[in-house]
Formats: sequence, C-alpha cells, structure tokens
Amino acid sequence: MTSGAIRVLIADDQMMVREGFSVLLGAMPDIEVVGEAVNGREAVERVRELAPDVVLMDIRMPEMNGIEATREIVAAGGAVKVLVLTTFDLDEYVYQALRAGASGFLLKDASARQLADGVQVVAAGEALLAPSVTKRLITEFSRLAETPRLPASVHAAYGELTERETEVLVLIAQGLSNAEIAGRLVVAESTIKTHVSRILVKLGLRDRTQAAVFAYEARLVTPG
Repeated sequence: MTSGAIRVLIADDQMMVREGFSVLLGAMPDIEVVGEAVNGREAVERVRELAPDVVLMDIRMPEMNGIEATREIVAAGGAVKVLVLTTFDLDEYVYQALRAGASGFLLKDASARQLADGVQVVAAGEALLAPSVTKRLITEFSRLAETPRLPASVHAAYGELTERETEVLVLIAQGLSNAEIAGRLVVAESTIKTHVSRILVKLGLRDRTQAAVFAYEARLVTPG
C-alpha cells in the first residue's frame, strides 16, 4: 500500500456489502480500507477515530441513518468526503443526503472500477455530478423539495458572484465538467477551476455537488 493511498471507511449495516466493497477496494493499489461501521452513529465515531479521506455511506441504517450521519460529519469540518450508497438511482433520500453535504452517490451494484473511480473523484475534491443519472436525480428532487430556506447571508453572497461566475455555476448544475465548461465558454480549464474555487468560497459551499443543489434551489436552473 502506497503512503499516498486514499483512506476509505465503509458504513453499511449489511455485512456482505461491507465485505464485498472492502475486497473490491482493497485490490486497488491506491486505495486502503481503514475501517467499517454498521450504522450511522458508529460511522460518525469512526470518522473521528480514523480520519478517512472518503466515507462510503449507506442511507438506510439503524440507530442513525446515512443522512443524519453525513450531516454530523460535514458539520464537524475536516476534509473527509461522503459518497452515498443506494440501491436505486431515483432515491428521495439521496437528494436529502446531497443537501446534507454528500459529494455524490453510487449504486450498490457499481462495478469495481466504478467504485474505485468514484472514491478517487470525491477524494480529489470533485463530485460525482457528470453522469446523467445524477443530474436527473438532482433535477427531480429539487422540483419536489420544499421552498428553499436560503439564509440572508447566502442571498448576499450570491449577489457577490460575477456574471461569469454565475454562468459557470449554472453550467456546473447542468452536470458539465471543468473541461466541458471551458470548451463551452472558450477559455482555459485552469480559468474554470479558478472560477469554481471562488464560487465555492463566496457561497460557503464544500464542493460542486452542493453548488449544483444551490443553483437548483435558488432557481438559477429550471428543473426539467
């Protein structure tokens, strides 16, 4: 195992799922499974103890579900990223988990390569936002979401975005990668990365997934 390996915690109440993911990820040279948790409460505790880079978080677990656990982990600060696991893509609770601060989601029937790629993407500070299924999920449940309760501070921060930053934010919400946004706006990819960083700082958001959810809830993008 290399010293720069991505440290992963697996949180799922089904032993076979935990063991299966542990075997799949353990076979990857740049990923190390550092621990497991059987419910949300234990996941929060294990994150404090082990400081993983990524948590694979099941949504439906006893004692504390994955949404509540994600919220607590994110609220505690730190660099850990949460990757939500679900058995079907149009899962109402997945959208709630994204709102709570998860960096993306994966289906439990994902292949070993998809699983490893997902871990690497969120560990790098990106978000599992590009797949059309993710865009469909965010679109669908933002339509069903309650009237957004965006605090005055967020409205004020949104007002600080430049016209180009707002444009980039909308494209993020549409599921475009930095490279795709750069191509659309005919600028360097490094320029887009700078815009994305400034957007996240100004809005006080953790990553691109939260930026996309914000854009839909602020009605910058029309679901559909």
